Amino acid sequence: MTDQNAALIRNPRAPIALMTCESGRSFAERVAQYLETPLLPSKEIWFACGEGKIEIQANVRGHDLYIFQNMVGDQDDKTVYDRFIMLLHAVEAAALADAQYITAVTPYYPGARQDKRKGRTREGISASLFARMLQSAGADRVVTVEIHNDAIAGMFNPSQTHLENIFLTKQFVPWLKTNGLTGDVVVSPDVGYLENARIYAEELSADLAALSKERDYSKPNTVFRSTLIGVVDGKNVLLVDDIIDTAGSVVAAVETLKDEGARDITVACVHPVLSKPAWERLQGLKARSAQEGWRFCVVGTTAIHHTKTPDWYFEFQIEKLVSAVLEKINLRGSVTGVQDHRD
Repeated sequence: MTDQNAALIRNPRAPIALMTCESGRSFAERVAQYLETPLLPSKEIWFACGEGKIEIQANVRGHDLYIFQNMVGDQDDKTVYDRFIMLLHAVEAAALADAQYITAVTPYYPGARQDKRKGRTREGISASLFARMLQSAGADRVVTVEIHNDAIAGMFNPSQTHLENIFLTKQFVPWLKTNGLTGDVVVSPDVGYLENARIYAEELSADLAALSKERDYSKPNTVFRSTLIGVVDGKNVLLVDDIIDTAGSVVAAVETLKDEGARDITVACVHPVLSKPAWERLQGLKARSAQEGWRFCVVGTTAIHHTKTPDWYFEFQIEKLVSAVLEKINLRGSVTGVQDHRD
């Protein structure tokens, strides 16, 4: 390595600064602790009519600024759209305050499942809409975690905004193993997630299977049939997915797996959205497992944090990894190297 390249890695591209929207505060505080960098003071304001704005109460001119927002979760009563608009306000405020670099940090990218029309022509592509809005507001970079479709990166103009997609697998899998939350076979809930499930299986030296999921796209969150491809008879199963929303897919998958002879079932996902009636449905599976004598549990990450969870729900914290990625961005280092590192 030349002296010039070594200097680039050691020296920050600009002084680092962190701030947050209110819905992202708990996540941002934990990242700030790892980075040993305090959050800048800011004030989020909501008017009686429903409009909002954010005031940055510190100097950010010339800084490498990271703005946090969590799009879903039970930390407050704001909607995804409330939170997204507030993030746009924060990004624009930073641009007008002359921050040198502006990075929006949103572990769950909004609209990621609305990345194509799925055969229907008279609807928008929300993932692209959100990308254009962040770009127009002034974001130089968007940091997210295991986005639903890698192609969303192409919805940003690379000359203006770059999407940084953090992969958790190399650190998530060892944590699952350490906590006894794995299985003899890894199952993908659909063929679309099969390649991701293959990585889990290789890391765990486990067998691989998949479910062919048939949806009714005229109705949101509706799965009416799952067909197993592979063998789970007499085996413990790790069912992996990127998103669990209403848990309808999980229920259909578990019913199919039990019909095919699976024993204990662990469900692991990166983004535990867990909208209503997800908790009730998952509790129903837990009650069934207790009655029939097999183990059922769910694992999520703090990409979406839930404040009150039952004893069958486990949480993998990602703040340390996110903080390491942000530090590498600031220091012009290798983000890939951080993601491949095993604690």
